[in-house]
Amino acid sequence: MDYIIIVAGGKGLRMGADIPKQFLPVGGKPVLMRTLERFREYAADLQIILVLPKAQQDYWRELCQQYHFDVEYTLANGGETRFHSVQNGLALVPDDAEGVVGVHDGVRPFPSVEVIRNCYETARTAKAVIPVIPIVETVRHLVSESNVQRSITVPRGDYRLVQTPQTFDIQLLKAANRQPYNDGFTDDASVVEAYGFDITLVEGNRENIKITTPFDMTIAEALLNNNNSVSVR
Repeated sequence: MDYIIIVAGGKGLRMGADIPKQFLPVGGKPVLMRTLERFREYAADLQIILVLPKAQQDYWRELCQQYHFDVEYTLANGGETRFHSVQNGLALVPDDAEGVVGVHDGVRPFPSVEVIRNCYETARTAKAVIPVIPIVETVRHLVSESNVQRSITVPRGDYRLVQTPQTFDIQLLKAANRQPYNDGFTDDASVVEAYGFDITLVEGNRENIKITTPFDMTIAEALLNNNNSVSVR
């Protein structure tokens, strides 16, 4: 049995909106609904666990009624940090479960089904997998020396931008998430790395943007208007 934990705890501060970003409509439908639908498109039997702050759950239920949203999922309460939110989601996965569990940002509605499938299938043997894309811009590294800050160009080919879903053997992620929290846990891969396990990289899709700012909403609308850009295949 495979699972996906979709974490949606944003407050929308960078969006400048009163409504949390995961609930904002893109293409006439809340972002979070599009995200859940994409994973249901990947597999009808995938067990979806949605992690939401308790204070946002009533509003989400109202949206589900308003939009006649019928994708099945199990709801978990959000935690103090992303790490704790994922822990809450993992608690709904049976301790003796075997298979793959993914963790995905609720405000990434456009992972391709091909990328999702590759992440899950690769994780069956590699145990810990993340999708990444190349950096196309020049990258400079800020360096502070004697209270003076300067920057140096670094080879962009040595770096990748990390996306989600990040997929793991269920028992591996459960064990890694029993570690005490620290500020270095920026994503689930960093948690598993701290546990001592290497991460395997697979190719992501550039359309799999994380919607954080008003500009991102503009991009998302444009992607939806170009059906080829957000193809599920």
